[in-house]
Formats: sequence, structure tokens, C-alpha cells
Amino acid sequence: MYLIVGLGNPEPEYERTRHNMGFDVINKLAQNNDISLNKTKYNAIYGTGIIKNEKVILIKPQTFMNNSGESVVEFVRFYKEPLEKVMVVYDDMDTNIGKIRVRAKGGPGSHNGMKSMVYELKSENFPRIRVGIGKPKNEFDRIDYVIGRIPNEEYIVLQEGENLAVDAVEHWIENGIDNTMNVYNTK
Repeated sequence: MYLIVGLGNPEPEYERTRHNMGFDVINKLAQNNDISLNKTKYNAIYGTGIIKNEKVILIKPQTFMNNSGESVVEFVRFYKEPLEKVMVVYDDMDTNIGKIRVRAKGGPGSHNGMKSMVYELKSENFPRIRVGIGKPKNEFDRIDYVIGRIPNEEYIVLQEGENLAVDAVEHWIENGIDNTMNVYNTK
């Protein structure tokens, strides 16, 4: 079984913001694979289903970004899945808009949601997909940039990254992390 986690913020005002790329990817995975995100547990909205003939749980923590790990660690403990079967999808300012980066493990960088994940899981050894959101023109505008509304023309390009991330998650389930990195980090 695979646990697929999208990081984001639960309140309606954060919908269609750069910081909710993880949630958007989970929503598209659910839609593409006929999985209902209609259950709640461990302070998360989640759904169970099948992707590429494997059982999956799609998870959207409702703890707000900075505490995402608190929810996810409970799923990991309950289902006793090894961390290599836990994929985390989140927004990344260091990746260009419309692009993704797939990693087998690594540090959290400056992303507070990933800092929470690493802290709660007590490990950096879990796969992740960073969905590129680009950087603001002014470094002082970082918070407004990630939680601000996205202009329509930019949203179209961001969706290209979301779609790549959906494809990469499905590819990972079927082919493993090394193959997924080889295929998707060159796009």
C-alpha cells in the first residue's frame, strides 16, 4: 500500500494559491482514479482506492501547512508502511513554474510543511515531488507570493506542473523512485 500526501492549507481562502499545489495534485489523482476524498481521520481528509493496481491512500492534512507532519505520522504509525512508500507532494519556489523535481530523500529546505514532516517522521528518507511555483520578484514578498491568488495566465502554467506531478506519482507506484527520477527530472 502507498500513502500519498499533498501539503496545503485547509481554509477556502487558500484554494488556488501556490502553497496548495500538493492539495491540487491529490485532488487530480483522486479525480483521475475515481477515488473519493470523503473520509476524515488523524486531522486529515483522505480517500482510499487503487492506482496502477496498488492500494493507495490519498491524504490532505488539515493541520495547516506548518504542522502537516502531525497528521501524516499518525497514518504512517497506523498503517505501518515503510517511509519509502510515503510520497509527499508540495510546492517549491526553487523549481521553475510548470516543472517538477522528484527526490528519493533529502532535507526540508526552507519549506515549513516539509520541516514538520521531517520532524514528525524523524527521517528525511521518504520520496517527494516538488511542484515548481517560481520565486517572487521581490524576496520580501515570499509569504504574499505563496498564499496570494494566482493570475489566470500563470495558473495555466502551474497546472502543467500539477499534471506532471500526477503522472510522476502514478509512474512511481508502477516503476519505483529511481526510474521516476530518471524519467521526470529530465522534463
